[in-house]
Formats: sequence, C-alpha cells, structure tokens
Amino acid sequence: MALPLSGGIPACFFLPSTAKARPRHLIASASLSTATKGETIDWVEATSNFFEKDTRPIMLFDGVCNLCNGGVRFVRANDRNRRIRLEALQSEAGKKLLRRSGRAPDDISSVVLVEKDRSYIKSEAVLRIMEHLDLPFPQLALFLQFVPLFVRNIVYDNIADNRYTLFGRSDSCEI
Repeated sequence: MALPLSGGIPACFFLPSTAKARPRHLIASASLSTATKGETIDWVEATSNFFEKDTRPIMLFDGVCNLCNGGVRFVRANDRNRRIRLEALQSEAGKKLLRRSGRAPDDISSVVLVEKDRSYIKSEAVLRIMEHLDLPFPQLALFLQFVPLFVRNIVYDNIADNRYTLFGRSDSCEI
C-alpha cells in the first residue's frame, strides 16, 4: 500500500530512480500523529529535510534481522548507481520515517520504501526496490506485479513472521 509523503536525509544512504511510479492508494492522514500533551505532529513536514538535497528513496529494514541484512547486501551489490538509500527501522531516522509512512515507530514487521511523495510496504516495497536495481530486477518486478497483491502479501507475511526462526538475528546492524 502506498502512503502519501513529502520529503529527508539520514546518515548511511545510497540514488534517484528513473522508474515511473505505479498508481497507489493515497492516505492523506498517514502523515499525522499525535504527540505528547495533545500536540499534533505533521511527520511529512517533520521529515521533509530527508528529501531536500537528496531525492533518492529510502529503504527501511530491520537492522538485526539476518534476512534483512542479507537483503541490504543484495541491494548494495545490485544497485551500482546507488539509487536507493538505506536506513535501519530501529534508528531515530527510521522511526521518524515510519511515522511519516503512517506506521508505529516501533513497527519492524515490514520493509518500507519511503519516497518523497509516498511509501510502500511489504511486497509492494520489495517490487518497488527491485525497480531501482540493475537489470534484470526491474523486469522481474514487472512480471511479479501480475501476481495479485493479497497473494504476494500472504507470502511476504509468512516469511516476515518467521524470519528470526529461519534466518536468525544479528547483534549489529548491517550499515
């Protein structure tokens, strides 16, 4: 599901894509969250600096998951032009970008791809990341888009729910 956003720049990142965005569902309230003492924070505005000087999308990943760290290594190896920046979900920047994406700051259940104007989660995030990688991954992503979203997300959720059991945990983040 794509969520509306607007823009930021955290620490360890990687370049803008020429891939065209597919139409996605936009949820206007996703950028708002209630702060302490009844204040409302516009997380899109609060994180706009992440995209002011660098418009590349940001891949958020579970920094202690071995599967996720393997995914980070895979993205680095197949993104020679550095079209994607990387940030751990557990980092302060990751937590802010999660809120910007309409998710809880401690939700590490899914990879998230945050672009300037929207976010992608679960299998949509994976396909969108593939579109930014070197050949043949954009073509593979195009092919996989024909698999219904609910089927892709069932597979995604089953792997994500069992990732620590199947792949283990790491003591440190990949980046």
